[in-house]
Amino acid sequence: MIPIEIPPNTIMLKGISWDSNVYLVRDGNEALIIDTGTGTYWNRYVEAWKRGGYLENLERVIIFNTHEHFDHVGGNSMMKRWLERKRVEVLFSAHEKTAETLENQNDYVILSFYYGRRYEPVKFDFKLRDNDTLKIGSLKLELIHTPGHTAGSSCLYEPKEKLLFTGDTVFKGTVGRTDLPTGSHLKIIESIKKLESLDVYLALPGHGGVIKNWRENLRGIKKMLGL
Repeated sequence: MIPIEIPPNTIMLKGISWDSNVYLVRDGNEALIIDTGTGTYWNRYVEAWKRGGYLENLERVIIFNTHEHFDHVGGNSMMKRWLERKRVEVLFSAHEKTAETLENQNDYVILSFYYGRRYEPVKFDFKLRDNDTLKIGSLKLELIHTPGHTAGSSCLYEPKEKLLFTGDTVFKGTVGRTDLPTGSHLKIIESIKKLESLDVYLALPGHGGVIKNWRENLRGIKKMLGL
């Protein structure tokens, strides 16, 4: 596995098999992990970071889940235990609706049964709302609530580098499906309109490759949605 460096702070690991992409954002001795995959390959992700030296002298990690689905949250507890064995403090964050679903182990929404697994719940330390800020070292990332794929789906925006972590809200040329529990076609249309106002250099989705042409990508999505 080859980490994709997005200077100055971000490391992207493309998800294996059904896993989401997994991102590490580091500043100083603190880091943010965005999504954790299904948990099947969690050790390959942390080993890739370890080999690259991205975890050296790390003291504190926040794991952020972009939404409730198992392919993005199944590795939560495994990564937490591994990091804590390395004496790293681990905290969890998500939009409050995602946090509630995961803490209550609501498998109807989480969909872990699709993978023949059970979600192991963790406690969420930061239950965010729209426009709340998540601080990592000197970095401040804004949560943008973008329901549609799920009720709690959210993006994280880092304004200095103009990076947008889109989860399963926006992909290259399309949006996340809306026919699963708590999904809504009308809501995802509203979310796409909401994201139009952002100045984005790179969009980093939950699956697939980096989106380099944000405006062009949004225009194509809007046309697909009939907007």
